[in-house]
Amino acid sequence: MKALVKTEARAGFALRDVPEPTMKDNEVLIRVKRAGVCGTDVHIHEWDAWAQGRCKPPFVVGHEFAGEVVQVGSLVTDVKLGDRVTAEGHIVCGRCHLCRTGNSHVCPNTRIIGVDRDGCFAEFIAMPATNVWHLDDNIPYEIGGIHDPMGNAFHTALTGTTIPGATVLVTGCGPIGIFAVGICAAAGASRVIASDVNPTRLALARQMGAHDTVTPDQAEAAVRRATDGLGVDVVLEMSGVPAAVHQAFALVRDGGRVQMLGIPSKPMELDLAREIIFKGVTIYGVVGRRMYDTWIQMTQFLRSRKFDPTPVITHRFPLEGFAAAIHAIKSGEAGKVVFEIG
Repeated sequence: MKALVKTEARAGFALRDVPEPTMKDNEVLIRVKRAGVCGTDVHIHEWDAWAQGRCKPPFVVGHEFAGEVVQVGSLVTDVKLGDRVTAEGHIVCGRCHLCRTGNSHVCPNTRIIGVDRDGCFAEFIAMPATNVWHLDDNIPYEIGGIHDPMGNAFHTALTGTTIPGATVLVTGCGPIGIFAVGICAAAGASRVIASDVNPTRLALARQMGAHDTVTPDQAEAAVRRATDGLGVDVVLEMSGVPAAVHQAFALVRDGGRVQMLGIPSKPMELDLAREIIFKGVTIYGVVGRRMYDTWIQMTQFLRSRKFDPTPVITHRFPLEGFAAAIHAIKSGEAGKVVFEIG
């Protein structure tokens, strides 16, 4: 089969003809139709310090996808041939303390497709049946193929928060931040303020329902106007930029919540007393998607038709166009980038 492979420990990918995956009895084989390209894939392509410390080439890249089931293992009873599916890309042990207490999204034994094992930038992928998620008939494959990053946004926006009627600040409007804007708008937030330095991304945030789109230097004034100086109820920090992290704690109201998805590139200092403790702020660190209540939320929101992520997808390429796909993401002029495979 055709696949995009990280062949060696240096920058770049290669399009190769590789053997189809070998399927275990508890797995299904999926013909990939669409696959989302992620910032993680860019890190692997560029072979930065994170990738060097985590990844062991050669392997097939990619962790966001949707497709059609073409083969079913002998132990699988709830997935059948022809099913239209996506899948949770974090494969967990199911037996550790965290998995058995409803916290498998932080299982210490997690293996991620396209990072720790072969991924989905290929014509076929084998996945454990327990990770498979069925798509409604009216959900196109390209929306199915971006459930992974949408799930990160749902996890960030809805876990532990009360969004209906709330004022929300989203700092960082990459694709996941833009999804989060749409989720908060669909969930009934009274005001969604989106902050970024990129005009293209701010335009997408407006399209997804942001009431105010501002640059970081405008964010404080926008928050003060929208909240009579109180501060927002919830901040979704999606950037990992230290200045944005500090701004999140400055602009959340006393007793508010800061949901943290963005990952700083290096350690940073916080004034714990002034920024967090004396304000009574609750902080929630976001990893992946909660299994599988986040997936249920996604399905419910898509069924409601109040949340439509389609505008976030701005670029589509065949696998052969991987260099252009990586360039589009690095340029900052793309929303979500998708490979059209099958």
